[in-house]
Amino acid sequence: MLRLLAAMLLVTAGFAAGAADGSEAAIRKAVQARFPDLAVESIARTPFNGLYEVVLGGRILYTDEKVSYIFIGNLLDTRGAGERDITRERGAQLAAQTLRKSTDQAIKRVRGNGKRVIYTFEDPNCGYCKQLQKELVKINDVTIYTFLMPILSQDSVEKSRAIWCAKDRAKAWDDVMLRGTALPGEAKCAAPLEKNLELAQRFRINGTPAIFLADGRMLGGYVPADELEQAMNSALPK
Repeated sequence: MLRLLAAMLLVTAGFAAGAADGSEAAIRKAVQARFPDLAVESIARTPFNGLYEVVLGGRILYTDEKVSYIFIGNLLDTRGAGERDITRERGAQLAAQTLRKSTDQAIKRVRGNGKRVIYTFEDPNCGYCKQLQKELVKINDVTIYTFLMPILSQDSVEKSRAIWCAKDRAKAWDDVMLRGTALPGEAKCAAPLEKNLELAQRFRINGTPAIFLADGRMLGGYVPADELEQAMNSALPK
């Protein structure tokens, strides 16, 4: 049994002729023609007959083999004892892949054996981000990748650049967030702030902090240390 839920969008104009043979290449061509400003990142068959997954600009869509219809929503598998949200699972997989490939844009901090991994998007002037840092210092055996996401003010941009351009980025971040230290000097290096904002848009992040687990699941904003411990443990490989 198959159900498509959430905000579903139906698009039909000009599709059938472009994907008449039902091949993945033809589907890609037809979807790209309809959305020329977005990158078609992948086309894949779903477990359900005649239904294809399309990753378009980081968003998951579904279409038939002739691209006569496009559905935007959550695909649920109710065939077993429990209900599986296939779209949510796949979205987390894609997020995890993207985050792993983007770590050169983030400040890296390793505590203990660094076995567990989390990713955060933060603004240096964000009050909840500063509260989060106080929780993170309570946690050991973790690798933290922090993407600087200055959205609150121009001062946030300047602080982010100064932190990124510091000789020891991790120390500079802790100095600003935990000790309120003002970083001296004018920042003169290439900081990945625009790339981080594009990444945040891909994940539809609207505020800071935002936290992602190693498996790509998003936790949301500020999370206390004990809850974060449990979530990180649940994301470890089985």
